[in-house]
Amino acid sequence: MRHLSILGSTGSIGKQTLEVCRKAPADFTVEGLSCGSDIDTLYEQIKEFSPKAAAVSDESKGALLAKRLKEEGISTEIYTGPSSSTVTATLSSCDTVVGAIVGFAGLEPVYHAIKEGKTIALANKETLVSGGDFIMPLAKEKGVDILPIDSEHSAIWQCIRNGDEKNLDRILITASGGPFRGKSRDELVDVTAEKALNHPTWKMGGKITIDSATMMNKGLEIIEAHHLFGVSVDSIDVVVHPQSVVHSMVMMKDGSVLGQMGRPSMILPILVALYYPERGPAVSRPFNPFEEGCNNLTFEKCDTDVFRLVGLAYDVGRQGGLLPAVMNAANETAVMAFLAGKIGFLDIEKTVFDVCSGFASQASLKADFDTVRQADAEARSKAEEIIRKYS
Repeated sequence: MRHLSILGSTGSIGKQTLEVCRKAPADFTVEGLSCGSDIDTLYEQIKEFSPKAAAVSDESKGALLAKRLKEEGISTEIYTGPSSSTVTATLSSCDTVVGAIVGFAGLEPVYHAIKEGKTIALANKETLVSGGDFIMPLAKEKGVDILPIDSEHSAIWQCIRNGDEKNLDRILITASGGPFRGKSRDELVDVTAEKALNHPTWKMGGKITIDSATMMNKGLEIIEAHHLFGVSVDSIDVVVHPQSVVHSMVMMKDGSVLGQMGRPSMILPILVALYYPERGPAVSRPFNPFEEGCNNLTFEKCDTDVFRLVGLAYDVGRQGGLLPAVMNAANETAVMAFLAGKIGFLDIEKTVFDVCSGFASQASLKADFDTVRQADAEARSKAEEIIRKYS
């Protein structure tokens, strides 16, 4: 039995992880939960799963939840504040932490969970994009498994395990292409948030959906794969695959290609991680290759002339140092500004390029927990300064 702490339990990945727990109660207990501010959803999760502790980043909302639970005689302890997820990530009763907090905020609790020797089931790209240089060595030092939940990295991981890692030649990360596949630069000028949030395949939160629209999600995945699998970014290709059936592929030294296929759902990657090294039971409808959309698979090159953040991610990944953390911070800030109606769609890209240009010297600096946090804060400040000029 695994004893789980689920960080970001009210988001898409968190909810699907709890769905796995719900369907296999003999295999999992929920020890800890955390959210940013969605205390209504968290309240229902606490009532159902009775965790020992839960964390709410928003202090005022956390206090409201704690009061409500106390009045109802529910014993779950509530922690509040920006670092409260670290408490639930390091519970002594927990052996596995599901890192599903969106953005840079997911790094700190995962870092401390690794220091405590917890197994990490990782859905948060930014943890390794910003902190891969010290997270991976720390995990090795502590003997901690980092099990990918991101569908692409889960697929790569499964293929490598079946194909012998020493024979790996290239990684082929698939991409749906997002809502603007095939569009020109001119057609992206007047993109609204409503259009950008209309993903053709996946149902995700706002920030991740916008990253898919700009294709920055693939840029982040390139750097994440670099750290997870120990390959250079130049050994990783992005392959646009609109049907989202092949979740990623690997090419071996003899030229053969192994791919992992399935319905566009995060349930399977969650299952693979949580039951590792075994295979768990099927808890969702199995993949059927004869279904509509599964019998006519296509693959295209990624158009980096239109989606320029992918090319930037390659450059940043090659340079390393603190630059990936800077790029990520700028992107998070710009995406939030776009969703708030403060900037245009292509201004996301411009903001990220401008911030990275101003922090080029960060590539030569060593990344550790403290320096990454400082670089993140400074890059956000610079991005906000640039965004104010657009207003």
